[in-house]
Amino acid sequence: MNPHEDGRKRGLRATVVKVLRHRRDDRGMSLEPHLSRCIRAGEVHELVTTDHGDTATGSRIDRVGFLGFAEFGSAGVLDRGDELRIGDRLVGTVLGFDACHYPNHYNILVRTSIPCTGEEIGLEPETALAFDQASVRV
Repeated sequence: MNPHEDGRKRGLRATVVKVLRHRRDDRGMSLEPHLSRCIRAGEVHELVTTDHGDTATGSRIDRVGFLGFAEFGSAGVLDRGDELRIGDRLVGTVLGFDACHYPNHYNILVRTSIPCTGEEIGLEPETALAFDQASVRV
C-alpha cells in the first residue's frame, strides 16, 4: 500500500459459519494483483493460512491450512497487511486474495508462520473474528 494513499478505515468483523480442518502442500492458488477488496455486508469468504511470503501477482500458493468460512457483518475494505485476530490473539496478516471460486467467494490468504487449520486453533461456529488495519504496512 502507498502510505500517501492509504487512509484510516474501520475494521471488519466476521463470524465463523463453518470450521475447516484440512491442509494441502499442492493447492496451486494464485495471488490476485489487487491490494484490497471491498467486502459487502453478509458476504461469506473462505479464510486460508499460508507461510508463503511473495506478494507478486500470480504467485503460486501451495502450502495452506484452511481455517473456515466467515460471514462479514458490515461492508468495508480488506487490505493486504490487515491483521486477523480472535479476541486479543493475532492469527496472522492478510497476504492477499485468490479468486478461483469468485463470484461465489474469495479465498482470503492469511500469512502465518506455519499454515494452520481452524480446528487446530480452536475455531467454532459463531467465533467472532476481527480484521483491523495494521499500524505498519507490508
